[in-house]
Amino acid sequence: MATLSDDDIEKLFSGAPQYFARSEGHYTGAPHPSVAFPWDESLEIRDLTDHVQIEDVAWSCITAWPHITRDMNSNPVAIKCAKERKRAHFYPRCRERPNMLSMQGLEKGTMGYQAALEIPVGDVLQEEQFGFDSLGSKAKAIVEQRQRLLASKDGLRRLEESSILDQLIKNGQRYKENKIHRNISHTLYNELFLGILHPPTRVVDHQDPYSLSVQIQALVKVLAAPNVWIDFSHVEWRIRLGQILWGSFEGDDLETEVDIDDAETNEERKEERYWLLLQVLLSCELLIRLDAITEGEELGIESIRPAEIHRFEKDANQSVKWSLHLARAWLENIQIVEAKVDPANVGQKRNSGGWLASLTGKMSLHHTSNHASSAEGLSIYTIKGRYSERQVIGLTNFAKKLRWPDIESDIYAEQISEAVNKVSEATPIHTPAETPLSIDTSRSSYFGGGRAEASVTRHPSGKHKISAALHPSGWLSKSYVSGLMLPGEGLYHLIMSTLLENDKEAMSRLGPMANLCGGFVYRGKSFWSTACIVGRVLAAGKGSAQCMGWISSDITPRGHADGWLNIEVAEVSADMKKTGRQARLWGKTHIERESCVLGDADPNSVLPADFIIPYENNYAEPPPSLNIELLSLNLFAPIDSVRTTPTEETVFTPLSDMTRASDIHTYPASISFSVGSLGGGTQEHNFSLLNDIHFVTAHPCAPSSHVKVLRSPSSPTIQQIDVDGSGFGGKSSSPATVTGHPLHKCFTYTVIHLSELLEKADASLEDLLQNTTSVGRPSLTPVTNTTPRALVIDCITGITRQAPTQETPTSPILERTANGASLAAAKMHLESRRRQFGSDMEILVRALCAEKGWNAIISRRRRGCLACAIREAGALGWKIIIRVD
Repeated sequence: MATLSDDDIEKLFSGAPQYFARSEGHYTGAPHPSVAFPWDESLEIRDLTDHVQIEDVAWSCITAWPHITRDMNSNPVAIKCAKERKRAHFYPRCRERPNMLSMQGLEKGTMGYQAALEIPVGDVLQEEQFGFDSLGSKAKAIVEQRQRLLASKDGLRRLEESSILDQLIKNGQRYKENKIHRNISHTLYNELFLGILHPPTRVVDHQDPYSLSVQIQALVKVLAAPNVWIDFSHVEWRIRLGQILWGSFEGDDLETEVDIDDAETNEERKEERYWLLLQVLLSCELLIRLDAITEGEELGIESIRPAEIHRFEKDANQSVKWSLHLARAWLENIQIVEAKVDPANVGQKRNSGGWLASLTGKMSLHHTSNHASSAEGLSIYTIKGRYSERQVIGLTNFAKKLRWPDIESDIYAEQISEAVNKVSEATPIHTPAETPLSIDTSRSSYFGGGRAEASVTRHPSGKHKISAALHPSGWLSKSYVSGLMLPGEGLYHLIMSTLLENDKEAMSRLGPMANLCGGFVYRGKSFWSTACIVGRVLAAGKGSAQCMGWISSDITPRGHADGWLNIEVAEVSADMKKTGRQARLWGKTHIERESCVLGDADPNSVLPADFIIPYENNYAEPPPSLNIELLSLNLFAPIDSVRTTPTEETVFTPLSDMTRASDIHTYPASISFSVGSLGGGTQEHNFSLLNDIHFVTAHPCAPSSHVKVLRSPSSPTIQQIDVDGSGFGGKSSSPATVTGHPLHKCFTYTVIHLSELLEKADASLEDLLQNTTSVGRPSLTPVTNTTPRALVIDCITGITRQAPTQETPTSPILERTANGASLAAAKMHLESRRRQFGSDMEILVRALCAEKGWNAIISRRRRGCLACAIREAGALGWKIIIRVD
């Protein structure tokens, strides 16, 4: 038997995804997971992904990764934004973890390969920032460090707040005009060292003391100073950014799992807003210079030495790089306008506190007094989003994709748009945020309940337990409509909060407290965060919809009317042990070796007999046909409180009822099914949703159209492979092509039909993997004492299909022409948009996995082959593959 050449192997595995984890360099944290097709040049193949594309430009802020939104060719606002971003930009090697592009898999309720590996090293697992335990006054060490920074003669100058805003206005104009010229470094040098920082006390660059590199180095030094600035690498502070700017003192206190208290007075809020605006200014100054040197390098105006790049990467810590993300979000989305007014007209308003202090007078570090000149007109600054219309359209699209009640009605959609447009109006900086509802401030919390109930533990699953006090036109809505949002999960919470805050009926029915990591029942539908296991399971059913971290379903909990819900769930013990430095992602070699297309074979002596073509339905006797019907979603007695939440007998009527702060209960959940077989009886199965597991969409693949195989009747391994069409033994080979990729025989697996799995509901995973004695078991265990690596649950053979609600889209792997070109990308988009496949059977198998505590890969036959799914399970270190049609 002849060995396979390198060219043979490349043709054999053309269109097969290969799984990697590679470090991006020094000071960049955990390795970066990726999927690639190294042996394919066709863009239709290389562009295959396991996640959906961001469809609306209003949602682009969710990720720091470069990307193109689906509406770029049709939405005028998206086209305008894309043109503005075509110039050279500096991208810091620092992004959100997990990658939010990968958080919404092609299968509803799933994620992609990259997100699955990054969750155990996610941003949410970081320890809380030292000294920043309040929105108001900070710890003594923070105050002293800020004083030292201002007292230093080679650091930051003392700036009035009006000076900060004036410079931000200038930076906004400069960023928009984007005029780079040869003397730009001298202009920026004078602005920086005459108005913001003290000049260097020594010559840093003898060749060009006015260079952009000198300025960048000075700004990085200030922004990297410890215990001064907010570190936005912490998820809490990314979400709280809007609260610092737009929150009001009355009724806007926030509490978190990391014990961040609200400010005690408005004076404390003003001081922290001052420091945040100063951080924004310094970050914008740094980003503008980095952009200038990046574009200047392309234009031949500027150059930067490798040693300077290395120094920047070393000195610019995570906090500095996240400040650059803040600067980009500010410059692209925020506009500040200055207007002169009569002091007599604003003095009365100043006493009302407001969402941002009047920025006309000098405010001392200790916030002891404000000084304003009565002889001159005062400057009133207003802040507004540049693209509020874009954000309103994005909110409407979000509601439509979630099938929000009445959203298809033009009148209702217009009412929502009008309400949100009021939020988008420019807000005078001295004006207080409206809080028309009288809400008990002891319950007006975010990230959890009252202080006594707040948990300070970090969840290895990478999720917050988040609840929010909703206010019409509140800071949550202002954050979304302004577009000032940082990469990460924050958009999920802000967009749903904005929808609710601007829907009077929803606020009336659901009440003012929202559980943004749970779910709610509203007008005959249920809506669930993807952070909730119930949502991830129900997403597998017909008629469900998913958009921006939220899932809607026609299935509602039995006996529950409109109201918020929280679900009791346990962490998977095996996952808890594999977080941080123990996460699988750090094992780059293991990931690549345990998913390699050649398995453990010697690359120099690869034989056809080393491979098999795996199938899920190789049974000696056909399994029984199953008919599965979901009976009910059940929530049991709440485990946390005795106060009532809305039920069928309790309905909020007038808005005054919303002032009652009702508890959001935590319920254990289960789902009941009726399972019948052809010619047999019907049994009821109930599965408790006990464990916080995850599902991953198996990466799509595209089998080579040239490869044909010849298998021996007596052996499952491949006897001969034809990669060039010459045929077997001089004879022309069969025209039938391979429907999947080969799998190296070291990837051992066991297939079990769903009917048999239901019969062995009490069996452990180890028992199921080793049960290879059953008649017709299509498992391959070359070494008898080796436990198979993966359990493939066959949900295809003999399963009665439900009638489709709409036309089921075609998967890209079904059609591929001889030259490798296809409409794969377009078909994948159709699939991701319409995703109407799903069934009660798919809900059942996900519910079973949740009860068992099994993370699982969802492999759809029409999208990818079983061999590639088994290799991906090896890369993830998972053992369960759910094979569906």
